[in-house]
Amino acid sequence: MIDFFDIHAHVYKYQYPNKDGRMLFINEEQLKRVHQKLHIKKAILLPIVSPEIYVPQSVGEIIDIANRSNGKYIPFCNIDPRVLTNTSDAPIGRLIEHYVNQGCKGIGEVMPNLPWNDKRMQNLLYHAEQAKLPLLFDMTGNKDFGYGIYDEPLMPQLEQCLIDYPNLLFIGHGPYFWAHIREINKEDYIDTYQTSSIHKEGRISYLLRQYSNLHVDLSANSGYNAISRDYAFTQSFLHEFQNKIYYGTDICYEGQTFKTANLLVTMANENKISKIVLQKIAQNNFLKLIG
Repeated sequence: MIDFFDIHAHVYKYQYPNKDGRMLFINEEQLKRVHQKLHIKKAILLPIVSPEIYVPQSVGEIIDIANRSNGKYIPFCNIDPRVLTNTSDAPIGRLIEHYVNQGCKGIGEVMPNLPWNDKRMQNLLYHAEQAKLPLLFDMTGNKDFGYGIYDEPLMPQLEQCLIDYPNLLFIGHGPYFWAHIREINKEDYIDTYQTSSIHKEGRISYLLRQYSNLHVDLSANSGYNAISRDYAFTQSFLHEFQNKIYYGTDICYEGQTFKTANLLVTMANENKISKIVLQKIAQNNFLKLIG
């Protein structure tokens, strides 16, 4: 089986019980076991710092784990746009420079429940672009509820950010983002875990085609659901955007199951995608991202 590189891993040194009693997230040893089982040779560690749903952790915790992994784990930093001063002119650049000097290669998973056009979010995007770091994000259609950067259906605010920050690489992830893989109307209720075939491509294809600075992350059930329910569409999607797609897991709990790698390998074995496309999604795009 081909080795995979994981763009979306979480790990906590100090786990805690979720509202249903399960422990969040997995610890370092659990992460190593999961990655060994899934043939994952390298992974990006994404700290969680926004407090809407999860207990925030220190970026330093992630850096420490990465530093003792002999290159297996690569740290991203994460910065809540409300940090330091909770204003639109917070000196976030100083934090980014501090974390880059400690080896961080990107920013994520960014998921405060703020609109993209909030001035504090705009401040974060500005400093991320100045630092030339990729930014991996999660989104929501809920305002003032739950986690994720807020946008309206069809993601007009995200599109404006792609225009306004052309040198910032955005990496999209999450149920609300992936719901836009099929055509929807502005008035639609967006079922974030859809089951229908993709009769007509949605906003994601348009944005990927239109803007060079948008890439996508296949992690979690949201990514798997997007590419598993209509193989004919998936075949075309993976082929067209092969240079912009990353494999990921989004491990949260011990005992989670992950089907995306098997799906990609099966599609390659059945010649629905080429081995070159599989190699790019599994490894090459990851390596290019982190330099």
